[in-house]
Amino acid sequence: MSSGPVREAISVCGDGDGPGSVAGALAMLDRALDRLNAADVASLPSAVQAEALRALERAEAKHTAARARVLAGFAGQGGFADDGHGTTRSWLKWQTRVTTAAAAGAVSWARRLAAHPVIAAALAGGELSRSWARQLCEWTDRLPGDRRGEADEILVGAARGGADLAALGGLAREMHERCAPPAEDGFEDRYLRLGITFRGAGRAEGDLTPGCAAALAAVLESLGRKAGPEDARTAGQRRHDALEEACLRLIRAGMLPGRAGQPTQAMVHMTLAQLRDLPGAPAAESAWAAARASQPGWLASPEADAAACDATLVPVVTGHVDQAALDRLAAAFLLAHRTGERSSYPAPGPGPAPGPAGQPGSLSPPARARLGRALLALAADALSGPGGLAARLRGGAGGGPLASVSLPLDIGAATETIPAHLRRAVTTRHRHCAFPGCDQPAAVCDVHHIIPRCRGGPTALRNLAPLCRFHHLVAVHRWGWTLALHADGTTTAASPDGTRTLHSHGPPPGRAA
Repeated sequence: MSSGPVREAISVCGDGDGPGSVAGALAMLDRALDRLNAADVASLPSAVQAEALRALERAEAKHTAARARVLAGFAGQGGFADDGHGTTRSWLKWQTRVTTAAAAGAVSWARRLAAHPVIAAALAGGELSRSWARQLCEWTDRLPGDRRGEADEILVGAARGGADLAALGGLAREMHERCAPPAEDGFEDRYLRLGITFRGAGRAEGDLTPGCAAALAAVLESLGRKAGPEDARTAGQRRHDALEEACLRLIRAGMLPGRAGQPTQAMVHMTLAQLRDLPGAPAAESAWAAARASQPGWLASPEADAAACDATLVPVVTGHVDQAALDRLAAAFLLAHRTGERSSYPAPGPGPAPGPAGQPGSLSPPARARLGRALLALAADALSGPGGLAARLRGGAGGGPLASVSLPLDIGAATETIPAHLRRAVTTRHRHCAFPGCDQPAAVCDVHHIIPRCRGGPTALRNLAPLCRFHHLVAVHRWGWTLALHADGTTTAASPDGTRTLHSHGPPPGRAA
C-alpha cells in the first residue's frame, strides 16, 4: 500500500537477515529513524501516512518492551554504579538527559513488564500499544497474584481478537468481581494524585469511584457552562476553572478544618532597592531621615492586580548586600578617620590606623572585612524595624494596604483589605455577579476594585463590585475588559478593543447595546 521513502524507512529492519549484534541493530534503528525524519511525508498520500503512523505506534510498543528488558539487565548487573550513580533512575536522569518523571517511568515499565510476561511479549510483538499495555497491567494488578498470569492471557487474547478497550475493561471487571478477595479497607477502587510541576502548576491523575465520578461530573456541568458571549474558553478550560471554583466555594463556606473560610492571602515581596526607586521615594527617604511623614509606594503588574484585588496583603521587604556600596561606605569611614572627622561617624570598634596621604586608610583585607561587617550591622539597625527606613517607605502617613505594623526587615502584619461591612454592602447592592449577563450569586464572587489599587483606587463602596472568578480573574484582569459602575447600581462592561459594550440594564436612548 505504501511506497517511496516511508516504505524504505519502515523496512530497513525488515524480515531479511538480521544484524549480528545489538550494536548493529541500534545503528540500523538510528538510520531508519533518520531516513524517516528526512522524508518529505507531507507530499505522501494519506494512506501512506496512515500506515506510517500505525507502524510507528507498533515501533513505540516494541521500543518500550526492548528498553524495559535492557534496563532490567542493566539494573541487575548494577551498571549504574560504573558511572558513579546510586540507582538506575538517577543514571537515566543524568546519562540520558531525561526528567526525573521520565526516568521513574522507564524504571516502572521495567518492573511492570517483569511482573506481566504475557503482556511484555504482546508489547514486544507490536500486538498491544504502550497505553493499552499499561491499562491491562493496572487492571490485573488488582487481582490475586496467582490469577494475574491467566487474566493477562485472557485480556491479550481478546485484544488480538479485536476487542476494544471498553470491552477489555468489562472483562477485567468481571474477573475482578469473580476472583478478587474482599478489600480489607474497601478503598482499592479509588486513587488520586496531584503532582506539583513548574511554578506551582499541577497535574492530576487517578481513578474515581462511580459516586465520585457522578458528583464531579455534576459539579463540572453546573459550574463549567459558558459565562456569556464573551467567554471564549474551551470546554476543557471551563472544566478546569469549574473545579477550581468548586474548591474555592468550599473554602469560602468555612467547611474546611482549620481554615475558617479565610480569603486568599497574597505575600507582596519587594526589595528595599525597589522601594527606593519608586516615584516619590527620594522625598520619602529625606522625610524619614528628618522624622517626617512620607507617602506610600506601590508595586503593580497585571498578575498582582488580579491576585490582590480581593485578598489580604502581607508586605515583605527584602534586601541584599551590595558589596560595592559597602566598600564605598568603608572607604568613607576610613577617610573620615584620616581627616579627623571621627565625631561625624559612629565607630563600630577600634579606629583603623591612618593611611598614607591621599589614601582613605590602610587596612589588611581581614581587617577591612571586619570593618565592612560592623558597618553593615549599623546600617541594618538604621533601616530595620518599625521605625526604620524600610517601614517608613512601605507604610507612610497616608495609610494603604501596605501600611500595617511592621516586623524587621521588614514584614508587615496581614490586614483585611476589604472590611466586612463593605463586603456586606457590596453583596447587598448586587445579589449576583456585576458583570452584565452573569447570574453567579454574590456569595461566591470576589470583590473587585473597579479602579485598581495600583492606580490609587479606594476601598470604598463606590469603587467595589462583586465579580465571579471567571469575569474577575479572566475577563477583567487577563483579557482586559473594563467594568463601569453607575450611580444607580447598574454596570457596563467594555471589551479591550472597545468594539463591544455590555449593559446590565437597557442601553441609553439612541445607543445600541
